[in-house]
Amino acid sequence: MKILLATDGSKSSEAAVQNIAARPWPAGSAVKILAVVEMHLTPTPGSWLVPDSHYLKLLHELQERARVAIEQAEAVLQATPLQVSSDIVIGNAKSTILKQAEDWAADLIVLGSHGHGVLERVLIGSVSQAILAQAHCSVEIIR
Repeated sequence: MKILLATDGSKSSEAAVQNIAARPWPAGSAVKILAVVEMHLTPTPGSWLVPDSHYLKLLHELQERARVAIEQAEAVLQATPLQVSSDIVIGNAKSTILKQAEDWAADLIVLGSHGHGVLERVLIGSVSQAILAQAHCSVEIIR
C-alpha cells in the first residue's frame, strides 16, 4: 500500500502522523511524507512596495518550517516497518497534493484537518475538503 502523508507541522498533521504510525499496514507498505510550501503573496516585477529580499526571506522560513515538519514525521515513522520517503514542493497545496498522489500512484492520502470556521474556509479554502472531493484515491482526514 502507498500512503501519501501531507503535513504542515500543525497539531492536526501531527495527529495524522501518529495515526499512521499506530496502525498495522500490509507488508511492504510505503509512506511518502509531503510538505508543500505555499506562497500566498508573490512578488511582482518592479514592485517598490515590498523588496524581493522580503519574499526570499519568507520563502526560506516556509521551507525551513516544512523541513522541520518532515523531520518530525520521519522521526515518528522510523519506528514502523513502513518504507519512508519525503519531499518538499513549492506550489499550491491543493493541486500539489493531488498531483503528487496521482504521479506516485498513492492508494491513500492522509492529512490533518485544521478545523477552520466557515469564514476562513471561504476566504482561504479548505485543503482537506478539496483533496477529499478531487482525489483519485481514498482520503483520510484526521482531526
